[in-house]
Amino acid sequence: MDQIHAIRHQVLVEGRSQRSVAREHGVSRNTVRKYLDQSAPRRVESKPRRRWVTERVGPRLDELLGTWSRRTTAKQRLTAVRLHRQLLEEGYEVGITTVRSYVREWRRQRRETFIPLVHRAGESGQVDFFEVTVEEAGVAHRVWKFRMHLPYSKRSFAWLYDRCDQVSFLDGHVRAFLHFGGVPHRLVYDNLSSAVRRRGGAARELTERFAALASHYLFEPCFARPGEGHDKGSVEARGKGIRLAHMSPVPRGGTLAEIAATVLASVDAAHKDAALWEEERGAMRELPGSDFEPRKLKIVRVSRQATVQLGGATYSVPSRWKSLEVHVRVGAGDVVFRCRDEEYRWDRVRSGQRLVRYSHYFEELSRKPQAVRQVAPELLGELGPPYRKLWRMLESRHGALETARLFAKLLSVVAAAVEEALAAGRFDLLGLVEQKSVPTVEVPETLRAHTVESAAAADFDALLHEAAS
Repeated sequence: MDQIHAIRHQVLVEGRSQRSVAREHGVSRNTVRKYLDQSAPRRVESKPRRRWVTERVGPRLDELLGTWSRRTTAKQRLTAVRLHRQLLEEGYEVGITTVRSYVREWRRQRRETFIPLVHRAGESGQVDFFEVTVEEAGVAHRVWKFRMHLPYSKRSFAWLYDRCDQVSFLDGHVRAFLHFGGVPHRLVYDNLSSAVRRRGGAARELTERFAALASHYLFEPCFARPGEGHDKGSVEARGKGIRLAHMSPVPRGGTLAEIAATVLASVDAAHKDAALWEEERGAMRELPGSDFEPRKLKIVRVSRQATVQLGGATYSVPSRWKSLEVHVRVGAGDVVFRCRDEEYRWDRVRSGQRLVRYSHYFEELSRKPQAVRQVAPELLGELGPPYRKLWRMLESRHGALETARLFAKLLSVVAAAVEEALAAGRFDLLGLVEQKSVPTVEVPETLRAHTVESAAAADFDALLHEAAS
């Protein structure tokens, strides 16, 4: 390199002739002329050199790569070291460097080339679910984050769900469209079972409920290639960003809905490009006149215990529904039961949990004092502080068993009047029950004009005193 620099400097800067410089350095004038054309030497071959070892082992390497690559996993993948060992065992004389170069080129040729995409306002959105951790009511557990991302404006919607099921999937869409105030013309998904019932090549057979959602909001569902999550890389990257920027440290709250609202507010506050969002919002489809109903309708039979099993959880319903079929609308966060023009709603709970409301069993408890005593803490918790106060007062006077019997009578005749009695300061529960249970006697017409005088037992004390004296 020093000689090249000296030759170029002497000719191009000092102005010396090529002949004299060639004579001084002991090189030909052709070499001097070549150095003047290029600042660094490079080898020019008339034809590529043959790679004898590569030509000999190449076909076998291709065979091994084609066969073994179908018998690998992400953690048990093929390496050049393993292929080199196989070649040596088969008698090939080849170095590890040759095998590594061959495998590197084999992978490069098969590596996908990504196309730089152009996103236009209101044209598309991307949807996905991500697993995250939250601390709900002091207990840390895993939940699912539904996310819809608009690549043009970089605006995002996120909401948290206990389950990654179709009801949550549909509910997330309804919430996202309401939050954005519009609907993208096209949405891109993975081939998740909540949306795709069957896949055949490029064709997708949609699930009935997802097809109804797309028809209601008039967007075009599009799907990434199987196993190619980067086809919707915008939502993939942004999903990780939200987890790190808005959910670290692990968010806390009393309920999952409270945590979800806090996360969404944080995501909205981080979006700064108002101009792009206004442009995108104006280009999206308008919302339809009514919201889509994401709840799933089911028909189930109530057990003899007046309970219903849904998703591994147990819910009580009014006891008069026992052994009947009820219509259930299963939502992402609630369950609505309907039977004989009556409707009852429960918050949805996780698998293995039980939600029993003993106010559903007033009629049965009125006939079973021992059952009242057995479930007294739960029952009084539902009825509220006045009832707990009343129970403690009666228990101190009559004992636990008699109090349970009195409460059983109370539930049968005066459950609705207890609040009135307590508000008036009346605690004579037994008298109240007896008053309610005394039958009414019809007075004959001929006796209605007569007045019956009454007396108290104390009025006769004077007569008893005189008789004793």
